[in-house]
Amino acid sequence: MTDLTTASTGGLNSLGFAKPPSETRVVAAMSGGVDSSVVAAMLAEEGYDVVGITLQLYDHGAAIEKKGACCAGQDIHDARNVADQVGIPHYVLDYESRFREQVMEDFADTYLTGSTPIPCIRCNQTVKFKDLLATAKELGADCLATGHYIRRADGEDGAELHRAADPSRDQSYFLFATTREQLGFLRFPLGNLPKTEVRELADKYNLPVAAKPDSQDICFVPQGSYADVVRKLRPRAGRGGEIVHIDGRVLGEHKGVIHYTIGQRRGLGIATGEPLFVVKIDAATRRVIVGPREALLTAGLTMEELNWLGDGTLEAACNEARPVLARVRSTREPLPAKLGWHENQPAVYFSIPEEGVAKGQACVLYDFSCETRVMGGGFIASTIPADERIPA
Repeated sequence: MTDLTTASTGGLNSLGFAKPPSETRVVAAMSGGVDSSVVAAMLAEEGYDVVGITLQLYDHGAAIEKKGACCAGQDIHDARNVADQVGIPHYVLDYESRFREQVMEDFADTYLTGSTPIPCIRCNQTVKFKDLLATAKELGADCLATGHYIRRADGEDGAELHRAADPSRDQSYFLFATTREQLGFLRFPLGNLPKTEVRELADKYNLPVAAKPDSQDICFVPQGSYADVVRKLRPRAGRGGEIVHIDGRVLGEHKGVIHYTIGQRRGLGIATGEPLFVVKIDAATRRVIVGPREALLTAGLTMEELNWLGDGTLEAACNEARPVLARVRSTREPLPAKLGWHENQPAVYFSIPEEGVAKGQACVLYDFSCETRVMGGGFIASTIPADERIPA
């Protein structure tokens, strides 16, 4: 396996092409943050023909003034300043309508089904690695380079995706939907670097964003309230319903399922004398089902919108109950599991029940024998509760 984010070897330049950097056109996706700015500066220093592109995704109202918002007004300004500093051409593409349709609308609709969406995955999956990638090809680029912390490698059966060398910065959970075809065109120059070194490089290149803090929040949720955004996009989203204990008792009423997520404890609006957690959201009946913490345990799950990057086919892997490492939250480490089937859908069965698995989130699969390799994954379509009192 050859890592294409390292220095050039065997007559290849540092991005894996058999020609000089000056003859290699690279589109650098520039968000206005430190990471993508360092990528543009690194590649320009190496002599690549770099073209910087920034996507205007969301530039409405409060998001323009919000610190940490991605691809809003200030970020575009910062990206342009970096491009000037580095000496590369820079273009801003208006992708607002695409972003609204493919990311924001999906975000609202997913919440209304009682699921928990991950808009950053949708953004990578559609706007960035589909639309922007196509634009880069139209510009005659050999590749699209981004500031993501993940590694791309050449394997026996084509390009592979691997976790970043710095585990604290690894973004593989958000990039599981990257296809083999996309991997053939993508490059991730920061995959082998720790964040501390990236900050040092920003200082070295004298970038105007060297001290800029990392973005933390979802760009179109300026006040941190998902429910407010859903109501704005779907005005009739606030229909109330019942809060029901898993034993069948009706404990109270709520003002809409959009206010709840699996595993939530605070803000339930009920007082029972015992700690209760949201264990299931039934959007069809507008019921929020609660129970004790042990009721959060999940024996397995089914997946949809699957992307398979492993060896052989996904069907074969499920048929043979192939062992994998499964990750159901970006903040958790992958846990041992096996692939299989459940009601004719590809499924993951945990070796030890996992807690707080939510529909709509991603289940990312890693190679059991090579823990860094991303085998793909899918969005969680349904859960298989370990507690038999909870309906599947």
